[in-house]
Amino acid sequence: MDDRNRRIYTPRGNISIWRSLGFGVTDMLGGGFVAIVGAWLLFFYTTYAGLTATEGASILALAKFLDAFTSLIMGNLTDELWRTKIGRRFGRRHFFLLIGIPLTLEFSLIWIGGMTYWYYLFSYLLFEIIVAMITIPWETLPNEMTTDYVKRTKLSSTRLVISGTATFLATFIPGQLFRVLGQNSALPFFINGLLFAIIFSICVAISWGTTWERFIDEREGARLRAGEEKFTLKNAVNDYFSTLKIKSFRQHLLIYLCSFTAMDTWSAVFVYFIVSDLHKTTTLAANIQSLSLFGIPITILLGWLFTKTTPRKLFFASYTLIIISNFTWLAIWKLGLEDTLVLLIIAGLIYQFGKSGLTFIPWNLFPFIPDLDELVTGKKRAGVFAAVMVFVRKSTVAVATFIVGILLDASGYVKGQINQSVSSQNMIGGILVFGVSILILISLIIAMRFKLDQKSHKIIIDEIKRLNDGGNMLDATDKTKDTVKELTGIDYSSIPEWNKTNISNSK
Repeated sequence: MDDRNRRIYTPRGNISIWRSLGFGVTDMLGGGFVAIVGAWLLFFYTTYAGLTATEGASILALAKFLDAFTSLIMGNLTDELWRTKIGRRFGRRHFFLLIGIPLTLEFSLIWIGGMTYWYYLFSYLLFEIIVAMITIPWETLPNEMTTDYVKRTKLSSTRLVISGTATFLATFIPGQLFRVLGQNSALPFFINGLLFAIIFSICVAISWGTTWERFIDEREGARLRAGEEKFTLKNAVNDYFSTLKIKSFRQHLLIYLCSFTAMDTWSAVFVYFIVSDLHKTTTLAANIQSLSLFGIPITILLGWLFTKTTPRKLFFASYTLIIISNFTWLAIWKLGLEDTLVLLIIAGLIYQFGKSGLTFIPWNLFPFIPDLDELVTGKKRAGVFAAVMVFVRKSTVAVATFIVGILLDASGYVKGQINQSVSSQNMIGGILVFGVSILILISLIIAMRFKLDQKSHKIIIDEIKRLNDGGNMLDATDKTKDTVKELTGIDYSSIPEWNKTNISNSK
């Protein structure tokens, strides 16, 4: 027996709801961190840390840019760690979960008031790197644990229920802290950060202890090494760019980027919109955002629908709801209604229902896309694909966040002040309604052309299995060839010959 860790590399029974929960709880970190930062960090910087909107946005942007490159490194590192003694012993995915357990406690340091610009920059940058180090290997685990469409959907659906719960807690808990401790100091933010730091650490530990991954044995290792080039920075960059050869991944990436950037933009300006445009309290803003609690049963429903219908139909329903909610905010604001609580709740619910699909569908589709690449390349590169998604999204979000900060300052926004000028109010409302809606509309147009679903994925998985078992590429059916072309954009006949590798490995 080699030096592998049997617990990490041994499947332990069926993928039940409890096993899925064990995997999914780490999205308390992924979803909770994003929700807290998106909803509160820029507001914290400009209201309690003494920074201008541009300074606060520059921290978010710089950290995202630097973290984006860290994510690229992590993708390649987690995919290739199986070659090392550490990877074989602790797992190429689980090793990073293990060392991430204590590091998540750093999150609390972000929320200390009265510090310098450089303190806030480095404390936030460090945690972004920690999150990438944990979540990129973790996101590949559905690919590691099973090839079954329904089981992968169960894993991904459960994680997104957890993410929805995290989003609710990330908005509800601060609201209660504001109510108890007041809205005039940074203390509620620090207590909130410390509480979530402890939760993050516990959740990563649970996922580390309840999941497994595949061990790459000598035969598979020989196939993966076949024809590989010596590692250089140029070859690594080419490896990342090669993911864009897969048609479905290009589409998925654009949908993901536009829709999630829209969500992050909404989160960045919503508190400003409630406080400055509608002249309500931060507690009300937190309570409206905490309506994400009602998105949790929608996420569960989406998990069932994902195996019954096509992603295109789910995309259409979700994006339509978000656009409707955006123009409801516009009507409430421009009509100058006095008693708006009921309408705000209705608009908030519509948004959260749509947002449930926005976050659910791309991340449920992601585990199936590396399978398309495996058919084309013969390699298992889920980490590389996860890294590309994180890199591009963080880069675009960095730009979007920085632009929001610049636009707020350009409109005359005054830091630390609740009442703002009309030009600032118009800028905030315009970003919330029109900026977000345009990004969602772009996502919808691309989503209507997306063809990967349960039936087409099964054809891909069956073909990979046939080739792995030594099947001849000349025996592929016309249906398989057509499906490969439709999903990857690559002619089946141009795929590198698998059979030579299979023959050489069997000798």
